[in-house]
Amino acid sequence: MRGASMVTVGAVVGIGLVALGLVLTPGPNMVYLVSRSVTQGRRAGLVSLLGVAAGFLVYLAAAVAGIATVFVLVPPLYTAVKLAGAAYLGWLAWRTLRPGGRSAFAPAPLPPDRPRRLFTMGLVTNLLNPKIAILYVSLLPQFVDPARGHVAAQSLLLGLTQITIALTVNALIVLTAGSVSTFLIRRPGWARAQRYVMGTVLAALAVRIAADRSRAAVATP
Repeated sequence: MRGASMVTVGAVVGIGLVALGLVLTPGPNMVYLVSRSVTQGRRAGLVSLLGVAAGFLVYLAAAVAGIATVFVLVPPLYTAVKLAGAAYLGWLAWRTLRPGGRSAFAPAPLPPDRPRRLFTMGLVTNLLNPKIAILYVSLLPQFVDPARGHVAAQSLLLGLTQITIALTVNALIVLTAGSVSTFLIRRPGWARAQRYVMGTVLAALAVRIAADRSRAAVATP
């Protein structure tokens, strides 16, 4: 496994912890998967998750191909992506925290969608997810060591590590969303607490992304 030896254990553990932290932080992917799973069932949630997985693969392909250099060469584009993502997270936070707002685990009824649309919505939701964009554009390159050679191979292995963790956790969220929703419905106090925690985390993440002044990073061979 010559390719695996190019990536240090520290890099794998580092990207793994980042991936775990991001997937456990409420965001567009979690909100969509929970909403769809609760309103249409686990099967719909898992089909939506396949779309999310496809979105991860798009970002991974871009990272391996070095597309992130575009954001390095055109800083205003990177800033625009971050601000658009922050605005979207802010809107999700407001929708959760406003008077009469709803928890992601108690979504408004949604009309059933066909598998193709479920897949497409999962894909689009992930592609427009600012957390994932920043992960692949700015964070993942920091775990790549050009001195070890084969930057593309390192990006591929680290990206697959992130995808494995994200899909595993998201699958657990999809499979347990119904049970969590029932638990919260029977306990209004817990439901309010969960809504405020999720809304606060979303708002804090939006502010953090909007206030971030770092530039896009890219590993160069």
